[in-house]
Amino acid sequence: QVQLVESGGGLVQTGGSLRLSCAASGRTFSFNRDVTGWFRQAPGKDREFVAAIGWSAGSAYYADSVKGRFTISRDNAEGTVFLQMNSLKFEDTAVYFCALNPRGMNIVAQGEYDYWGQGTQVTVSS
Repeated sequence: QVQLVESGGGLVQTGGSLRLSCAASGRTFSFNRDVTGWFRQAPGKDREFVAAIGWSAGSAYYADSVKGRFTISRDNAEGTVFLQMNSLKFEDTAVYFCALNPRGMNIVAQGEYDYWGQGTQVTVSS
């Protein structure tokens, strides 16, 4: 069973930075089409795609709202994916989830992600 555990959330002022981590266990990532994504859900809003990265190709994809401010990366040896968030805005406040898409298809679609973490809260104060 795959388990994903997020960490690194917290309270930060506008313009500040946070680094989220997503630790994966229970799966071998040596050869696959896995894509790990970050999604977020703000109060009263639908969950939305933030960023994704492929384990084998290292390709990164971003939502327009975070492009240029957020950077997704991964450490294959540690089975961990990171989301570096800079120049944070009030509207980035949300619960952030990491998720695993084992087929690597349609990476912005939540339905393609079979495994999800419990989420970590990010609060940006204005």
